[in-house]
Formats: sequence, C-alpha cells, structure tokens
Amino acid sequence: MKIFRILAMLTISALLFTGCEDEEITNYAFQEISAPTDVTAAFEVSQDDTGTVMLTPSGEGAQSFEVYFGDESGETPTIAAPGETLTHVYDEGVYLVRVVAVGSTGLTSEFNQRLTIAFKAPENLVVNAAPSPANPSVVEVSATADNAASFDVYFTGEDDEEPMQLMPGETISYTYAEPGTYTIRVVAKGAGSATVETTVDVVVAEASNPLKLPVTFDDPAVGYNVVPFGATGTAFEIVANPELSGANDEETMVGKITKTGAQYEGITFNLSEPLDLSGENKTLTVKVYSEVAYTVLLKLETGVNGERSNEVDAAHGGTGWEVLTFNFATDATTSYIDNNDSGGAAIVPQGQYSAISLFLDLAGSAAGDFFVDDLMRDGDVVGGGIAENFPIGFENGATLSGVFEGNAVTGMPVANPDMDGNNSATVYEFTKGAGSPWYSGIFHIFPQNIDLSQGTTFSFKMWSPKAGINVRFQLEKEGADSPANVALDQTITEANQWVTLTYDFSALVDASAGYDKFVIFPEFDDAAQPAGDGSVYYIDDIMQGEGTDGGEPAATTTSFPVNFESAMNGGISSSWRVFENADNPALEIITNPDMTGNTSATVAKFTARQGGQPFAGTVTTLTTPFTLDASNSIVKVWVWKTKISDVGIKFENGAGGSTGEIKVANTKTNEWEELTFDFSGVIGDPNNTDITGLVVFPDFEARASDSVTYFDNITLNAAGSTDGGSDGSDGGDNASAPTMAATSPTIAPADVRSIYSDAYTDPAGINYYPDWGQSTKFEMVSLEGNEAIKYSDANYQGIEFGESIDATGFTTVHIDVWSADYTNLPFFFISSGSGEKSVTLDLTPNQWNSIEIPLSQFSDQGLSLNDLIQIKFDVQPANGGTFYIDNIYFHN
Repeated sequence: MKIFRILAMLTISALLFTGCEDEEITNYAFQEISAPTDVTAAFEVSQDDTGTVMLTPSGEGAQSFEVYFGDESGETPTIAAPGETLTHVYDEGVYLVRVVAVGSTGLTSEFNQRLTIAFKAPENLVVNAAPSPANPSVVEVSATADNAASFDVYFTGEDDEEPMQLMPGETISYTYAEPGTYTIRVVAKGAGSATVETTVDVVVAEASNPLKLPVTFDDPAVGYNVVPFGATGTAFEIVANPELSGANDEETMVGKITKTGAQYEGITFNLSEPLDLSGENKTLTVKVYSEVAYTVLLKLETGVNGERSNEVDAAHGGTGWEVLTFNFATDATTSYIDNNDSGGAAIVPQGQYSAISLFLDLAGSAAGDFFVDDLMRDGDVVGGGIAENFPIGFENGATLSGVFEGNAVTGMPVANPDMDGNNSATVYEFTKGAGSPWYSGIFHIFPQNIDLSQGTTFSFKMWSPKAGINVRFQLEKEGADSPANVALDQTITEANQWVTLTYDFSALVDASAGYDKFVIFPEFDDAAQPAGDGSVYYIDDIMQGEGTDGGEPAATTTSFPVNFESAMNGGISSSWRVFENADNPALEIITNPDMTGNTSATVAKFTARQGGQPFAGTVTTLTTPFTLDASNSIVKVWVWKTKISDVGIKFENGAGGSTGEIKVANTKTNEWEELTFDFSGVIGDPNNTDITGLVVFPDFEARASDSVTYFDNITLNAAGSTDGGSDGSDGGDNASAPTMAATSPTIAPADVRSIYSDAYTDPAGINYYPDWGQSTKFEMVSLEGNEAIKYSDANYQGIEFGESIDATGFTTVHIDVWSADYTNLPFFFISSGSGEKSVTLDLTPNQWNSIEIPLSQFSDQGLSLNDLIQIKFDVQPANGGTFYIDNIYFHN
C-alpha cells in the first residue's frame, strides 16, 4: 500500500513592526499553506540481471524530492527535481524506498514503496480482481508474486493497449464504459528477463441499485432507468455538470436531454420504488438548465393501483440553472387517457406512481442540449439525507445516502433496539440480506468535501449480532478516480452490544485531499467472501474525531499480545494516551511501512516532539490485570527507528505505583529489530502486582528535532527467553500461546472437504501419527473449547492420512496458523510416489492467520492432487519455535 505521511515542519517567524503612534500596523499571514499531495513514484526495473532501477518521483505542489533508496544505513537522500528520473543499482534483496516531497513552504509529504530485486523468475502469482463495492463499473486489481518487482496490468486486451503499472502492496483501478465480462492479463516482472503471467475474468454488472427519489445521477451503483421520448433524435445521457452556476454550482453528475425542437419531447423516470403521494407532502422540485424561456410539465404516470395520471406545469425563465416547483396538492390536473377524454380536471393525487415524465418546452420550438438534476420531494436533501456534515445522528429524521448491493440489503433510521450503552432514540439499521454480496454496505455523500483540517480520525457506534467480524471504513471522492480511495479495518470484539469503532487516517491522507463520501462495510472479508445471511446491524453517531455525541467514548482496553491487528490488541488509537510530548499528538495505528523482517499488517507510529520531555511516551489500560512472575517477566518489542536511542518499558499498577522503566537501545536503524526487556529482577516487588497499565517510551532522550518510532508485537514471555533474535524466536519453546480459538469457518459443510476442523466432520482415515517421520513434538490443545494442534518446532512436522484424499474437485485449501516465533512457514502437500510441492505461508506473529491458498500453486513438481497422503511443515534448520494449526479444509 502506498502510505502518505504529512510531517508538519514549517516554522513561521513572527515579525513585529513598531513606529509612530499614528502609523497603521498591518499583520500579514500565510494562507492556504499545504503540503504536497498525490506523492508517488514510477519505477522501471531493468530486466537484465543488473539490478538497475529508474525512479521518477511526482507530486502536486512539490518543489523537490528527497529520495532514500533504502539499501544503506544512515543514507543521505538524493535530491531530484520535478520530472527528473534517478537511476540506482541494487543488489538482490527487499528494500523500502522512501520519497519525501518538499513544498515551497517547507511542508513535506512522504511516499513509501517496498521494492523487491530478484534475478530469478517470479513465481506463485496470485491476482485479485473485483468490482468496486461503490461503483460496479470500476474494477480494482491487486497482485502478489514471489520475486516480483512490479506488475503490468492489461485491462482491455486491445492490440495497442499500454499496460498500467501495479506495484506490490498497491491496488489500482480501471473504469469500464459498458457492462460485460472482461479478461484482465497480469504480467509479473522481476529484475531478470523471465516473467510469469496469468489472466482473470471479471464481470462488470449493470448498475442495479433501485431508482427512487431523490434522483441525483450521482450514485454509479443506481440503475438510472431514464428513457427519452418524442421525435426521432431525442436523446438522454448522464454527464458531468457543464454549467457550474446558479441553482446548481456543484461538480456533480446531471442528466443531458437533447431536443430536436418538436412538441412533446422529454424523459421518463421509471422508478424502482414508487412515489407515494398518500401523505400531505405532494410538492416535487427539479433543477433544469436552459438559456431559453419555456414551459416545463411534470407528469405522474403508471399508478400502482390504477391511479389516474396527472400533471403540473411551471415556467422556466431561461436564466440557466433554475429550481422549478410542482405542487400537486393545489395545481394538479388530470392527464388525457384517450381521444375521447378531454382531461384538464382538477385532481389531488392520493396514490403511488411508478413513472414520472418531464416535458421540456411543450410548444416545441426549443432545440439543443438541456440539463436536469435533483428530482425530489420538496424538503428532501440531495444525497438522500439531511446531513451535510459531521456529526451524523438520526434524532431529527436524518438518513444516509443509501445502501448497496442488490435488493436483499436495506437501510433506514429506526427506533434504537438497545438503549444500554447508547441512549439515542433513533439509529440507522442495515440489513445484510441473505445471499447479498460480501461487500454490501452503507454509504453517504456530502454536498461538499470533508474538511480534513478538522481531523483525519473518524468514529461511529455499531451494534453487531456477531463478534470477530471485520468492519471497513472507506473515504472516497464521488464520481472521480482521484484522490484514490483509502480504507481502514477494525474488528468488532463484542456481539449484541454497542461498541465504538475509531479509524485514524492520519498516515494515509493529506489534510487537503478532496474526499466527499464515506462507505461502511459490515463483515468485510475479501478472502472468505461470505454472502450475507440476513444479519442486522445498527449504526449511530458517525463523527469526525474520536468519541460519541457528547458522551464518553466506549471504553477501550488492550490485551496481550499487543500487535495492533485488532481493537482488543491495541489497534485503536483511543486505547492509548500520549503524555509529556509537547502538543501530545495521538498515537497512530497505521499500515506497516516496512514488511521486511516484520510482516505484521498494522503497527504503531509514535512522533516524539522536539519540545517534549525525554520521557514522552504512551500508555494503555490492560483488559486483564496481572502479576509479574517467572512466566511473563520477559517483555519483547519490535521497533523501527531512524536513529539509535533508548526505548523504555514500564508497568503501572492499580494503586498508582509502577515497576520503574527498563531502557534498551536499538542497535539497527531503518529496519525492524526485536528488543528484550528483562523484568525478572523485580519479581516479588509489591508494585508488580495488580498491573493495569503498559507504558512505552519510544525515544527516551533529549531531542534536537522531531523523531518517529514504529513499534509492534509487544509480548510477555517466560524468564530465560532472553536470547531472541530478529526472527522472533527465543531459542526454545516460546511461552506465548493463543488465548482464543481461530475464527470458526462459515462455509456450508456441503461445500467443504475437511482435513481437520471442529466446525466440520473430518473424513474417516485421517490420522495424526506422532512417529511419522521426525514428527515427535505435537500436542492436541483446547482453545475456548475448540481443539487445535500445537507443534513444538517446524522441522518435518505434519499430518499423515490413513487413506489418500482426492482434492481435484476443489480450487482452494484453507488453513489457520498461529505462532509467536515464525513469520513464514513452508506448507507442503505430498502425494503417493513422493510427489510434493510447498507454498510459503506468510505469518503475522501472535495472532491467528486465516490463509487461503489456490490449489493451482501446487500444480507441479510431481504432486498429484487426486492422491494426497500427507501434509508437512518444514523449516530447515529448525529453530525450536512453536506454532498452532486449525481449520484445514478444501473448498471452492
């Protein structure tokens, strides 16, 4: 993922002017100061085994670029001018390339990219391609491959198509003009001449969300069934507003009507949800653009229960964009039914209508292009709700713009079903109907860009019937590809109660970025892709900033291991308080900027201010108090720093005492390093009982400038496990173990062939032989009542089947793995005749890793998928670590 980090580094000197008593003093200030935006870099890796890379940085508002190639410690940056291409030669390896864009005022923005230089051919290419949840015409693509430096993506298959570059960890998108099935070709390229490629088919569906009032033309997921009528040549299309003026000066989409100058030309809105005029509000409005004065007629047609068609007309003054009002309670007359019906009688419509027709210029003399927008009931707000900014509650009839995908999902304000933990009377109900797509969700569009200078953190309350599900919050620019969508994930840790979720985008967005839309995806899982099952979720108090609508934020505590991968494990910024750090900027929970050496997806970022105290730090409250003893007195922490300085750790107890801090300096810069803190010397001290707080001092020294430290994977380990290395192993059986079971699978049993799982019936003949090969160190363990297998090292461990298994009817094998010691683990299938093939499992330590592996990756080296007899895990040489496995099964 591309990571943008804005560093506030501008110092403005104050000028004091003095003079005669009568002289006027004028103060001047900089205005519209902002850091560079859209910072990125294009990479061209020479495929000639030389390791030569050409890098071209870019960014809006950048005057120069500082480029760190990432292949030396203490590197002095290379300066590049806008448009300049730098050339650098790498040895084989994986590097973190940093590009710092410097603006004219000194403000900077940073872009990071992981770069792999390998001279052997890429392998294990896996491509993910799927339509965007918010716009079915946009297809998003990401890819992974061992040894790949970049990917070329071909979206159209045309002979002269120029590929789009895709970097590892990045997602790119392409907008298709028409629905259909498209073949996307992806070529993985390394630093050698060999490449590997594959194709995937993706279906671009018709926009299918229902057409209902208000009609704005701004939601690409809506099926706008709008049909022109009249003379030959009358036409309709949806276009960007070409006339930003008058009553419609926003950059939105509008309807364009092309008229020939004949009578009775216009368009019909065929509604998916009929307009109900049984209530008191019978007034409709529509915006029309014309530079010619004429009469506009609005006609209600296709009564659901046989209601008679009726109409109201209004005069357009020819002044451009005007809002026309049609009051059907006072001005409606009956329409003609046949030639024997004169029509024209007064009528007050009471029923429901499935079609609305709009006639422009009944006289028929006007010809050319005219525009319409925002057909709505009087009092409605464009976007489907009255909310024009944060915070968003639902106490006054407010609603959100809508929900997606398909007819099985619904969203509406309802009475709060659970007042315990949230005393709001009204909340927003979202039903993820049975069979709805896994990416179904909720969206809201503001009439203006979100003012990110007011904060880049967003929060909302959520009530979920399920625990352990992922909830994604995404920022978008409606109707535009730039800026790129950004998203963060949080895990719901409690079911059937209100929980506050907080999303900190400070590391991903620039405060000047133009986002005007947010999307909430309950149960977002692009790996398992579970279809909706009818679950009902509730949302309330959507805020820019942490907390609630004036009350206290939901309590947030932290459990070990502190790996920032979920809210319960420290992965929410409101779980941490920053102290003694000048302006005390919040601890940031961000995407790992350097996956080399530490493959955790999420880490903590602490910015130590120059004006802060040497002991500036951050503290979190622990979910479960504990006492230091021989089983937990060794603390291990992963850190990434640009300089050598002390890191401090201490614990606080419920009575206000503390263990005192232990300080350990890092020995490496610009890479991940594991530090060990030995608290065994204070075992028995009264201050180490009832420990309720964990304190981290990331940069324990007096500072000449601001500094940034990343830290991750804080674990408690048994005394004696102090010789750990950068691989996370302590040389023996690590004391860390999972405290919870792996997430239970949700795929129907009929669609699964299980090897080992409590969730399914394992087939007869699956045996776990302790004397198979060298597999002598395994144990069956119980986690929250679910059985898992614990292996005491990864040297030729595995499962032997009493009878062979035929996996040819499946496409994927699933496995859950937990380890405190391994960041990668070779996973083998073995067939009779000694055919075997391995795939390396990339692991985030101290959490369950739910891994899906395409069986296509096991298709060579003599392996027969129709005759599998063994599973093996093998690290050579073994390092004595521990790992746990669960839920091994085949599925499609």
